[in-house]
Amino acid sequence: MNGLTELDGASKRRNASRHLRRTIQNDWAESIIMEDNISKIKERLDVVEVLSGYIKVQKAGMNYKARCPFHNEKTSSFYISPERQIWHCFGCQKGGDIFGFVKEIEGVEFPDALRILAQKAGIQLQHHELISNKDAKSVLFEISELATKFFEKQLRASRTGMQALKYLKERGLEENIIDEFRLGFAANDWEALSRFLKDRGYNESDIVGAGLAIKREGKPGVYDRFRSRIMFPIMDLNGRVVGFTGRVFEAEKPLVTKGEQPAKYINTPQTLIYDKSMVLYGLSKAKQAIRQNDKCLLVEGNMDALMSYQAGVANVVASSGTALTPNHLKILQRYTNNLDL
Repeated sequence: MNGLTELDGASKRRNASRHLRRTIQNDWAESIIMEDNISKIKERLDVVEVLSGYIKVQKAGMNYKARCPFHNEKTSSFYISPERQIWHCFGCQKGGDIFGFVKEIEGVEFPDALRILAQKAGIQLQHHELISNKDAKSVLFEISELATKFFEKQLRASRTGMQALKYLKERGLEENIIDEFRLGFAANDWEALSRFLKDRGYNESDIVGAGLAIKREGKPGVYDRFRSRIMFPIMDLNGRVVGFTGRVFEAEKPLVTKGEQPAKYINTPQTLIYDKSMVLYGLSKAKQAIRQNDKCLLVEGNMDALMSYQAGVANVVASSGTALTPNHLKILQRYTNNLDL
């Protein structure tokens, strides 16, 4: 018995040792690849070019200067050094490289700043082969993006969709705003979107996980959550689609389940990528204007936000009919402490 116990203990120690070696190897490989990603981005992007995409800069000798976007000031104390590829504000003492600037101004963590800058640089980020498999969130982001494109097409390709487009224009929305905010239409069909996504290799479980379909009761299969609705994609701070608000469009009687009373508006339920207490409609587009104006206008409905944006009020977001949460306020405080209701 003692011999078997010793062998079992030795086996466990060997397994633990192999696991530790793999962990160290993976961490080392990830570190090398991360450094390579950062180096490639810095080789492609110039600090002045990146920052001038967010703020107005002017030449000041060998450097550039601007009004700091992170605090209110009347004279420029924000300087950019092309030679050193860094920036520094002598007013609020913030500074760093392009990654630090994007983190600060976009209100994101380093991985998202890396992704934003990689996109600007036209670089495909490398990942270590041991962790390159898609995680659950990545699949939901893909499904949500494909659904948005599907709804956009339906708004102009189907008879009822074109009626919905006409309705939006009659409400006062201009074509460029409809396109910019990627409005779409969900057909009055039980499985139109589900079929589209399954044809592209996604399974029913993932489609349900994205909040776009509902499992049938008592029998196999799923049906589309959004039917005969004008679709408003909801974006995260990085502009990725995470969910939808669907407004019922009654050009034809909407298909409903037994006992269902179609609500005027329905939202995506909570998913791995969508939490209504953390997302405000339009914030991905409004955040820079909110910071520049040091004020956020909060409206209730998505249409209210779109009409305000169209009228030139760029620092507007909508709560999409949900109550304002402490998380909403915390996110807005990245950009301003002033909120107009």
